[in-house]
Amino acid sequence: MHYRKFGKLDWQVSALGFGCMRLPVVKDVNKNIDIPEATRMVRHAIDGGVNYIDTAWPYHDGKSEGFVGAVLKDGYRQKVRLATKMPSWLIGSYVDFDLYLNRQLKRLKTGTIDFYLLHALNTDRWTKLRDLGVREWSEKAIASGRIQSIGFSFHDNLDCFKQIVDEYDRWDFCQIQYNYMDTDRQAGTTGLKYAAARGLAVVIMEPLLGGNLARPPEPVAEVFSNADPNRTPADWALQWLWDQPEVSVVLSGMSTFEQVEGNLASAGRSGIGSMTAEHQQVIGQARKTFEDLYIIPCTNCQYCQPCPNGVNIPKLFELFNSGVAAQQMWMSHILYNKLEAEERAKSCVDCGECEEKCPQAIPISDWMPYLHKVLSEKEKYDGRKLPV
Repeated sequence: MHYRKFGKLDWQVSALGFGCMRLPVVKDVNKNIDIPEATRMVRHAIDGGVNYIDTAWPYHDGKSEGFVGAVLKDGYRQKVRLATKMPSWLIGSYVDFDLYLNRQLKRLKTGTIDFYLLHALNTDRWTKLRDLGVREWSEKAIASGRIQSIGFSFHDNLDCFKQIVDEYDRWDFCQIQYNYMDTDRQAGTTGLKYAAARGLAVVIMEPLLGGNLARPPEPVAEVFSNADPNRTPADWALQWLWDQPEVSVVLSGMSTFEQVEGNLASAGRSGIGSMTAEHQQVIGQARKTFEDLYIIPCTNCQYCQPCPNGVNIPKLFELFNSGVAAQQMWMSHILYNKLEAEERAKSCVDCGECEEKCPQAIPISDWMPYLHKVLSEKEKYDGRKLPV
């Protein structure tokens, strides 16, 4: 395992961090974590040198923190630094800051949280938390020893990101969505450099864009295989991140033991400045190919679930994207018609609840009528990239 500087803190972080949002589950039920297999995976990663474990209040329908608290028994808690996140959307008053932190400490079976993040900040959430006194509260929480370092995770535009960074000089770190497809989205490359220049460690989430970069459409996969048939698309994407000195740690939400082993091997080959100009050209070609095929930027984070009407929003986006990218919409038709009636796009009533939760700001309700027409074979895909 290679280790990297963690911002202004006197600590070295493993190049790879374990994100506990996509653990293996039983019978495809998100809250039913496969405890034996997930335990084997997390402890294998720690034994392999991973020293950053990340979870959050809502992951796995609220079950992830409890799992992490259990898996870090038997001496594993002492081997890692633990990160979790305040459910910022649930905070309604100053007393809620302590209410949720104390609950999280109990879930995690620990007396202190090493890295505490304000979760999924955007302009509205940051304004609300700031005005409620979250900066003053965080100072008290650190002084009490319940948390060691304060940071935030982010989903909004670059101007908002810079505002949040600048409005609190106590930030130790931040977490941003970043990968070779997101260089100009959300915080992007500019935000990465902006935070790092101010001494913040930068934690990377969605390095594989919800698995889309690990299992890219065939034309993208061909770009990588033609460049080096012995390297996986996932390795290309991860090495692109680790090449950048501003990146502190790359989180991977691993779902299988094979993914853990593959990512540990990739991390062992990582290094700042390790990509050649030819490697960067390959990434650029893959990006351009992907942009021509990738329609709806869903990462399958599941934040939009459950839908009040039962619509399986991530599955619908997956069926549409894969059908377009692989030019096999006929297969998406078959799979769509196998869904339960309430899971289909036709069940959407345009309530907007999902759009308030979507980190990617996808106009979900606008897409639904069109997806139903295309996926149920009533219309052919007409090449659009935005709903009308």
